[in-house]
Amino acid sequence: MERLDKQKIHAQESCTDVTDRLADMAVDDEPLSDESIKAIESSREDIRMGRIYTLEQVMAELKEE
Repeated sequence: MERLDKQKIHAQESCTDVTDRLADMAVDDEPLSDESIKAIESSREDIRMGRIYTLEQVMAELKEE
């Protein structure tokens, strides 16, 4: 409840109002661009092909530099 209370715009705003407002903010009505769709498809292919690094691998690489 405390986290919801911190999100209130005014003291009289109900928790339902807060959650509805936050849910509305999370929805993006803009369609993805062709460029974004191609980038997502490329990334998914990289994942399928195993061309990925774990966070641990990246952190280890950065420490070596």
